[in-house]
Amino acid sequence: MEVLLNELSLHGQFASVQAFQTAIDTVMLARGKMRQFGGELRCHRNLTQAKVTHELNLQQVVSQLDINKRRTLMSWLTKDGPFWEDSRQHDADDYLICQDYPDPVTDTALGEAAHHCFNGNDYHAFSFEPSNWEKINPIVVDWHRDDNVITINVTNHWNISSLENSLQVADSPIKSWRQLATIMPSRCPNLTFSENSFESLYAHPFVDGAAKRIIELLNVLDKFKTCFDSQNKRTDERQRLYEKHFMGSKAWFSDSSDSEKIEFKNEFTFNHPKNKGEKLFCPWHGKVKTPQIRIHFSYPVSANEPLYVPYIGPKITKR
Repeated sequence: MEVLLNELSLHGQFASVQAFQTAIDTVMLARGKMRQFGGELRCHRNLTQAKVTHELNLQQVVSQLDINKRRTLMSWLTKDGPFWEDSRQHDADDYLICQDYPDPVTDTALGEAAHHCFNGNDYHAFSFEPSNWEKINPIVVDWHRDDNVITINVTNHWNISSLENSLQVADSPIKSWRQLATIMPSRCPNLTFSENSFESLYAHPFVDGAAKRIIELLNVLDKFKTCFDSQNKRTDERQRLYEKHFMGSKAWFSDSSDSEKIEFKNEFTFNHPKNKGEKLFCPWHGKVKTPQIRIHFSYPVSANEPLYVPYIGPKITKR
């Protein structure tokens, strides 16, 4: 479960610095609760510029707090984070709006959380109290895409008890590659893994950010496999996913180059996940940047054939 601090819930609503003290204390308790459960409360890098009172922004207000609280807050908000936009997934040209809020919520925590929820990830928001966003749960985000409107519900918290209740029933944070290998087949039932799909990761240190990225990539592949209608024809959703994640210089998934297919033919050839003695050539791959990890899978994806994922591990072509 991931939680993003809703920066829109700071909108100059506090009458004074003193009035803000309880609200920021609650947010810091929420941050501590997330850490207690092995997670982090993620914020926006520009949160310090959000208005707290009619005249003062967050950075100006924090400068008036006692020195220990000031140091803790500024370290989090300006240095340590984590900041959700560092691993941002929704695009600046996505048009996302929210209920009666007058402006698009693109480029905000709510837009990012909605995008993740749409892709099957467990993302919530935490809002300041009091604010225009308290007692709104879920927050309904409408994603206008082409001629369609996709409605996405984002769970919203504004107190510690609500957040803790959700954390207690959420999946435990993944702490190892072996744990990741255990849970992903059930999370992605439309993918067919090998018994040793994740084995190449086991000798390497576990990286939480890379694990989250692998989950996101596999979730997209899982959804991509389902994008066929009752006549086994490709759906509009498949085309959208293809354009968004399989095309362009920043595509999440791509084919290997012709030269790589020749040079690394043996390395791109894996034991067939189901048919003993058969081999499977899989140059198509999903990409994790830090560290460099690749997800190799069978391609093209069709309605009648399984989508095999025989390898998840360090980049094979890395020299």
